[in-house]
Amino acid sequence: MIRSRSIHRVALAATSTGLAVALIAGCGGTTKDSAPSAPANAPASTKAADPNAAIKEGLKISFLPKEIDNPYENIVDKGGISAISELKGEGKEVGPSDASASSQVSYINTLVQQKQDAIVVAANDPNAVAPALKDARAKGIAVVTYDSDAAPDARQIFVNQANSEDIGRSQVKLLSDQIGGQGKIAILSATPNATNQNTWIGFMRDELTKPEYKGLELVKVAYGDDDDQKSFQETQALLQSIPDLKGIISPTTVGISAAARYLSSSPSKGKVALTGLGTPNQMRQFIKDGTVKAFALWDPSQLGYLAGYAAAALASGQISGAEGETVKAGKLGERKIGKDGEIILGPPTTFTAANIDQYNF
Repeated sequence: MIRSRSIHRVALAATSTGLAVALIAGCGGTTKDSAPSAPANAPASTKAADPNAAIKEGLKISFLPKEIDNPYENIVDKGGISAISELKGEGKEVGPSDASASSQVSYINTLVQQKQDAIVVAANDPNAVAPALKDARAKGIAVVTYDSDAAPDARQIFVNQANSEDIGRSQVKLLSDQIGGQGKIAILSATPNATNQNTWIGFMRDELTKPEYKGLELVKVAYGDDDDQKSFQETQALLQSIPDLKGIISPTTVGISAAARYLSSSPSKGKVALTGLGTPNQMRQFIKDGTVKAFALWDPSQLGYLAGYAAAALASGQISGAEGETVKAGKLGERKIGKDGEIILGPPTTFTAANIDQYNF
């Protein structure tokens, strides 16, 4: 049975016709008159894009997070639902209570049965969800991934929060600056198969091979499974098993807040540095009490907003997900579709005591 949050809403807010028509993919598409025909039941990716097509009203678009109680992804999905509202569609967030790929598959199958126009998903495992997503596409449902990608041939567009390489490498620098470039460090990740986590960690490992980081030693990668209590316990285990640990990188909002909570009341506060990816509202108290000096993130509501506009454009036939096409995403302006259907939101922000009170999300 699908578990739906209270933010599940019919998004029918008024918008101007001009806004709906303005969402046009101008590059790489064919004109309406020259667009070749495609079978009515063809996957959305095989239909020629018509950049002059209007956004269809009443689109049904569902957002499927890694787990329904993930605060970060709730913010993302809320931003996506607001985008669908602007386009006179019906948006909702549904998802499992655990961060497992098998749980996501059952939700995808149900959404297909409900004949949604688009599914926007943060994949817990890139390959495990692929067959279900391919089935959705074969039935004409547009598929967009965000935050954590699925296998590229299972979706049309991946909305990436920022350049993956920049995220991974910048996390190493953030921690190194705090501990003087010396000492043992650990990573507290989410699930072992999360695409985004593994990509960032790969760049972290590569960054650590540079001469300027020769004083840092990565001794452990732990997994909290994007579960608050497990992440808390994994932090405790890291500090107990590695008594001379100098720093932790946790590139997951659940992990960094749980780690900060443990550190804040432990003898390691002020002795073990913590950085990663978190929301300002989760981390504010830990910045102010000195547990954490700096961490980073982008605006998650904007990530969902961009994914929502991309999904609506796909479902309306404005774009196909091809490299070079352009998505006009309301208040965010234009974003170009890159290689393998990737759209990048933009660079993350580093939060410190000097600027954290300027943000509220």
